[in-house]
Formats: sequence, structure tokens, C-alpha cells
Amino acid sequence: MYSQFFISAQLPNTDNALGFQKCLLLGNYLMMVSILIVSSSILITFAYDEYFTISSQISAHIATIIFAGFLKIGYVLRCVALHGFGKRNF
Repeated sequence: MYSQFFISAQLPNTDNALGFQKCLLLGNYLMMVSILIVSSSILITFAYDEYFTISSQISAHIATIIFAGFLKIGYVLRCVALHGFGKRNF
């Protein structure tokens, strides 16, 4: 079977299995980093706004939008990789 966070020693017998494994890893890590940045940006923007300057709050607003897009890109990469491995439920 394939691994979710490492390059597996045993890959399935599909065409370009290593490429799909790398795509899955990139998608997973991109989703993890993006969700951490989006959640911290939301906390900076709304929950702890009195502790941050206006310029850092503006940066957090912008980062929320940008990294939410990266989160979606990571999910699409993950779906492409799982589809390449023959999975039909994401």
C-alpha cells in the first residue's frame, strides 16, 4: 500500500506510482501547513486582535485568503493522487 506522509518502499503496480506518491505527499503537507497558517491567521485577525498591530492584522487577513487557496490546491493534489492509485472515495 502507499504511505500518507513518507515515500513508501512498496508501491502499487500502477503507471507512475512514484509520481502519484509524491503528489499525495505534497498535497498532504500542503494541506497541513495551510490549515495551521489559516487558523493562526484567523486567531490573529479576530480572537487576539488587540495584541497585534494593524499591519500584522492586514497581513493576517491577506494570508487567510492566500493560504485558503493553497489548502484547496493541496486537496486537489491529494484527490489526483488517490484517483491515480485507484481510489474512488475521497
